[in-house]
Amino acid sequence: MSEASTASRPVRTTDVVRRRNLARVLRLVHERGPMPRSALTRETGLNRSTVAALVGELVDLGLVVEGDAPPATGVGRPSATVSASAEVVALGIVPEIDAVTLAVIGLDGTEHERRTVRTSSVSTPDEALAIATDLVASATGRQRDAGRRVVGVAVSVPGIVRVGDGVVRYAPHLAWRDEAFAAPLADRTGLPVRAANDANLGVTAEFLYGAGRGATDVVYVNGGASGIGGGIITGGRPLAGAAGYAGELGHTFVAANGIRCHCGAVGCLETEASQAALLDAAGLGIDEADRLGDVLAATPAPALAAVVDRQVTALAVAIRNVVHTVNPDVVVLGGFLGTLLRHVGTRLEEAVRAQTMTAMGEDLRIVPAELVGSVLFRGAAELAFASLLADPTAG
Repeated sequence: MSEASTASRPVRTTDVVRRRNLARVLRLVHERGPMPRSALTRETGLNRSTVAALVGELVDLGLVVEGDAPPATGVGRPSATVSASAEVVALGIVPEIDAVTLAVIGLDGTEHERRTVRTSSVSTPDEALAIATDLVASATGRQRDAGRRVVGVAVSVPGIVRVGDGVVRYAPHLAWRDEAFAAPLADRTGLPVRAANDANLGVTAEFLYGAGRGATDVVYVNGGASGIGGGIITGGRPLAGAAGYAGELGHTFVAANGIRCHCGAVGCLETEASQAALLDAAGLGIDEADRLGDVLAATPAPALAAVVDRQVTALAVAIRNVVHTVNPDVVVLGGFLGTLLRHVGTRLEEAVRAQTMTAMGEDLRIVPAELVGSVLFRGAAELAFASLLADPTAG
């Protein structure tokens, strides 16, 4: 081995360690919020001078900011607090059956803006791509005019997405099948674009910032106009499956004599518990979904109460199945399922416990989502920030 190659090896190793430590510090303040340098020193196990140097480099990269925070005692020298920058942003896009929406999310979690383009019918992939392209172009221009850095785009799709290349394999309510979306959007905008299933992104957001925070095993079940999806965190890590398709809880079998689903099976959760059925029984249109909670809170008509009963029964079976499969700490319900949970109170949890092995259900919590309207955008932002968080020096 030559003297030159031997001499170069420690330099490369040092650089790898430095980038790994930069990523540790950046991820801590990104996920946990502003932290004093002393807390970063404690959390990383690095010495104070190393943490100071890492923070200084992240400041130079524009990824974090430092400020003085008053000490908790009100006396003494203020400690430097490190925060992720609000001026480094990701764009999250959510295509739905009646709209395409974009939100701009800062590295510190700030939502800078949200824009929605309503559609009179379900958009084809080309139509949604055109809308998304315009939304990204205009948002990018506004963010750059404001002095912000756009690092990427992520699309939260209500369907099965091959995460490797962002191809939408099947989004039944959008009627998309084997449609490339991420790559053409990247070509049109010049930005890195990734795509994933909406509920898989949602569980990440609730795990990090919402109702699943502090847990290690979380199941997220989201219900909306585009059906029911699910995402799973196990041991603190997303359960993706061989091709990224894990967590399709909307197609969990819950009723032997149920309705035939578009997937070809009978008795899937999303056919037995649907937003459309609840809205119809409540006398509401799809554009009035935000009023569902108020209608349920009033004394429900017998027909609506019967629909609620059927949906709670179906949902309890689905949750029982997932509890016996992955043994979560907490099940988080989003969308209309969260509204349903708030209405029935402990009834759903009691129904699940009644049909779950005692040891597996005794510590289980079933709670509504906390992020509500922002969950899919926060999850998409996490996907768009992933490369930056893995290596803050890249790009």
